[in-house]
Amino acid sequence: MTKRVLIVGASIAGPALAHWLHRYGFSVTVVERAPQLRPGGQAVDVRGVGKEVVRRMGLDERIRAACTETNGVSYVDERNRERARMRSDAFGGDGMVAEIEILRGDLADVLHEATRHDVEYRFGRTITGIEQTRDGMTASFTSGPPESFDVVVGADGLHSGVRSLVFGPESRYLRDLGFLMAFFTVPNRLGLDHWMLSYAEPKRGAMIRSIRDNREAMALLCVPGSSADHDHRDPAGQKALLREGMRHAKWEVPWLLEQMDGAPDFHCDSCSQVCMPSWSAGRVVLLGDAAYCSSPLSGQGTTLALVGAYVLAGELAAADDHATAFAAYEAKMRDFVAMNQQLGADNAKHAAASSRFGIWVQHQMIRLLPHLPGQALMQRKMLRAFNGIELPDYDLLPAARG
Repeated sequence: MTKRVLIVGASIAGPALAHWLHRYGFSVTVVERAPQLRPGGQAVDVRGVGKEVVRRMGLDERIRAACTETNGVSYVDERNRERARMRSDAFGGDGMVAEIEILRGDLADVLHEATRHDVEYRFGRTITGIEQTRDGMTASFTSGPPESFDVVVGADGLHSGVRSLVFGPESRYLRDLGFLMAFFTVPNRLGLDHWMLSYAEPKRGAMIRSIRDNREAMALLCVPGSSADHDHRDPAGQKALLREGMRHAKWEVPWLLEQMDGAPDFHCDSCSQVCMPSWSAGRVVLLGDAAYCSSPLSGQGTTLALVGAYVLAGELAAADDHATAFAAYEAKMRDFVAMNQQLGADNAKHAAASSRFGIWVQHQMIRLLPHLPGQALMQRKMLRAFNGIELPDYDLLPAARG
């Protein structure tokens, strides 16, 4: 009998999992709280082994066609004078600006388009309750009657509702890295041509990058803060915190603060990680940021989601029961997750210098990085994190061959 799987969350991890599960013969339903796909969002990267997962999905060309095509970043002072720069081809395309860099909303759109004819999507709904038995489970929703499924997957992000329902309050699992980060679309008034500008002041910073073939730009603001400082469901309160945190900041920051209220895709959250002793309980399992968010500072959240979806689907297809599949999924993913969470934590220590002298030192390091004796060692460390898992070949499964 075909197994029914409910996936909660239609951003990246959820549709990626739906893609593989359909390929293996599962019946898949995806529910998403938002009334439609959320546009825009921060630029996300696909690095290392994530590129191979995209290739195996058959979506490499479509994803690359939707990329931001950012050629590099200039680090500027308050008068917009360049102090350092890094091109996107640094570190073999896996540097600060990745070879495959795409807006979160654009990647979600590619994944949805690739699965929408084979997977049932229900927007404007989410899960409100789960009752588990030895033989199955029943899920309740914000609207409509309860339904039975064999497995429920929480792929609903940092503030996962599935995780709260089954594993308890998120305060048990969130590890704050000390920053609030906001992303929103603005006009490209600086005339950036497939380029990004980065500006820093002590303990805070801002970025602007051109997007959509230079027709618009994406802004980032970063200030000190934690998950306890704000309500992630209160945009007005978040904007007030950003205005306070960026008070008296220079460069383009005053203009960026003015643009927040009119931005249709404003998003702000704490820069946090999710650390859990187990990613499953009974027939419920977590995926992506809901289980092991590495934070935007790692640059690896999207790769973890894509790789996790590939492994979880393959193990569900290979195993005779969900418990065996969940155990194998965790065993294969744990070390990979740990390396990338450590990368995020290490990057957080250097994300915002505490003094202007520290910012000057950072700029010099960026300029000298390709020539430093330890550059090769630093590159090897990053590449170990980006490629820290050997992908199983699930194409050998009978379901995949079929």
